[in-house]
Amino acid sequence: MPLHIRQETLDDHQNVFELIKAAFEGEEFSDQTEHYLVERLRKSEVFIPELSLVAELKGEIVGHILFTKIIIQNGEEEFESLALAPVSVLPEYQGKGIGGALIIKGHELAKELGYRSALVLGHAEYYPKFGYRQSSEFGIAQPFGAPDENNMAIELVEGGLNGVSGVAVYSEEFYSS
Repeated sequence: MPLHIRQETLDDHQNVFELIKAAFEGEEFSDQTEHYLVERLRKSEVFIPELSLVAELKGEIVGHILFTKIIIQNGEEEFESLALAPVSVLPEYQGKGIGGALIIKGHELAKELGYRSALVLGHAEYYPKFGYRQSSEFGIAQPFGAPDENNMAIELVEGGLNGVSGVAVYSEEFYSS
């Protein structure tokens, strides 16, 4: 049975909460609170329902991805972008392309909605497979103090970050616990 990717519904929230918790349980560079982050983001002004997606196999939710609005600020100038955070796959389904399928579908939908770029704080070996590059190459700094190779950005459309530089400003939900 093929993988089915669709918009998350209210009925999915508890399953997605447990999925995210399980997905990050053993992650070395995680504080294991990503499931709470998603709950906070869903209630915020930066939430985009169309970009909260689940992946199903045989009717079971096995993956989730969320893109939310962020701003790249350069003095008085502000540029709209997206934050990819998090992408989650149940441990027993990891390494089977589900996360990648969610990223690709999320990028397609984000472009359809008019978004031009996305940022991620993530694994330096994984996200470049999908076109992400160090955000510093675009002149974009990220506020979390992570190594440069883990701060990445992608142009969802050609030239999507032309003339854009500054500091990524994430919503307060990323900082509260």
